Amino acid sequence: MNDFKINSLTSRVTRITAPCGEMMYLLEGSEKAALIDSGLGFGSLLEAVRELTQKPVILLLTHGHVDHAMGAEEFGEVWMSPLDREIFLRHSDLSVRKNELAISPLAKRGADWTIQPAADPDRFHPLEDGSRFDLGGVTLETFPCPGHTPGSMVFLCPEERILFSGDAFSNSTLLLDPAAPTVEEYLETLLALAPRLAGRFDRVLEAHTTGELPPDILEGVIAVCREVLRGESQRILCEFRGLSGVFAKKQDPVTLGRADGGVGNLLYDENRLYRKK
Repeated sequence: MNDFKINSLTSRVTRITAPCGEMMYLLEGSEKAALIDSGLGFGSLLEAVRELTQKPVILLLTHGHVDHAMGAEEFGEVWMSPLDREIFLRHSDLSVRKNELAISPLAKRGADWTIQPAADPDRFHPLEDGSRFDLGGVTLETFPCPGHTPGSMVFLCPEERILFSGDAFSNSTLLLDPAAPTVEEYLETLLALAPRLAGRFDRVLEAHTTGELPPDILEGVIAVCREVLRGESQRILCEFRGLSGVFAKKQDPVTLGRADGGVGNLLYDENRLYRKK
């Protein structure tokens, strides 16, 4: 039983939606393919990928969280930032993974799903700023974006003019991990990243909700960070999987976008606004 949903976005880019709803992306070149993220590891993602391509596949992880990296064991060549090693190990714990299953649609269906064994991150190749992957006629460039996790990465495909953002910035950017930077440090990262990506993409693909973000999402999150640091946050209290924080902007409960229709949002710890002096 393999309940992955497949959606072709372009002639070279395919969205793969896992049974629990998290999204991965397959970019196929003339020589090989790259899979961005591997989801929770329920069911066989590799089987779904093999229905799309028989070319060699490399797996690129945007970060080490449970809903992005736990299918990695099925793949031979895996790349991840070493800065997320500890997070990956923490999220590999079977209790963490089963908790995700318990709150997912799979639990309601009563499905009996294979849980892929946890991978050893010490066998992963190190993703770094400037890592480049030539797939044959199409490439991926790597940019660090620490914030959601210390090792969060985004990938740019210049030929498709697509930015794969993972959870690095969104309409519900989560900045609550104890290992994550402060809001001030995160803003500095975004301000450094923005000019490097300016004018190079028309489309932003994320791992959740609809899978699509507005092209100006990076600028939107920058503006929200500045408002937070100026004390202009709406301070909407929120509990997320045992972590407490505040949203800078009120969310629409249906779309999970901003209630005011704006672009970009931030869920953060009010005690971690500025870097330590």
